[in-house]
Amino acid sequence: MNTTYFDKDDTLILHFSDKPIAKEISPDWNTHISYAADGSAVEIVILEAKAHGMVPAAMIKAHKAKAYKVKAHKAD
Repeated sequence: MNTTYFDKDDTLILHFSDKPIAKEISPDWNTHISYAADGSAVEIVILEAKAHGMVPAAMIKAHKAKAYKVKAHKAD
């Protein structure tokens, strides 16, 4: 999983897979979920993420660049 935060747009992207996107839904105005053909989630895009408390404090402090990327570690 990769996480990307764009400060300028206050957009958070949680990217789970490189599978092609087959379907997208928007359960509300600021959340968009993309699915692969097999039904697995490919990515979640959250608009106004910081304004809604969806950005961890460590990312807010470290977002000096255009985008701040965090690579999550898989649990053993």
